[in-house]
Amino acid sequence: MLRFLFPRLTAQPVRGAELFAAVTHEARLPHWYVEGGVADSLDGRFAVLATITALVLVRLEDGGDEAHAASVALTERFVDIMEAEHRELGLGDPGLGRKVRKLVSSLGRRVELWRAAVAGGDFSDAARQSLGGDDASDDATAHNSTALKALWSRLQGQAVAGLAQGRLG
Repeated sequence: MLRFLFPRLTAQPVRGAELFAAVTHEARLPHWYVEGGVADSLDGRFAVLATITALVLVRLEDGGDEAHAASVALTERFVDIMEAEHRELGLGDPGLGRKVRKLVSSLGRRVELWRAAVAGGDFSDAARQSLGGDDASDDATAHNSTALKALWSRLQGQAVAGLAQGRLG
C-alpha cells in the first residue's frame, strides 16, 4: 500500500537481483573449479560468472519485451556488482570506470562467442575460450563443454518469467 501511495519513499527491489543471484549461485558450484579446471582466483571466478551470464543473456535474446527487460536488468546488476566488488578491493575512482568497462567488454565478447556457439552447436571451442584458454586440459574442456550444454538445455526449458525470477531451470 505504501509503495502505491509513496513510490519514491519506499525501497524498490533491485532490478535483476534474483536472476543475478541465480547466476552467481551457478558460478559458485565447485565442479567448475575442480573437474572444470578453472583457476579458483578472482580472474577464474570472473570467467565463470561472465560465461554463465553471457549464456543467460543469449537465451533471453529471443524472448520478446519481457526477456529484453530481464536482459537489461541482469546486465545492469552485473555492472553494479562489478563496480561494488572492485571498490571493496580498493580500486579508486580514477581507475574504476576503466576497469568496469573492461569487464563489461569481456562480458560482451562472451555473449558474441556464446551466440555463435549456440547457433553452431560447438560448445567445446567456446568453453575453452571462455573458461580455460589455451592452458585448459582436454578433460577440463570436455567437462565445461558438457556442463554448459546442460545449462543451455535447462535455460531453454525455462520460461522467461521463470528466468527473470531467478530460476535457471
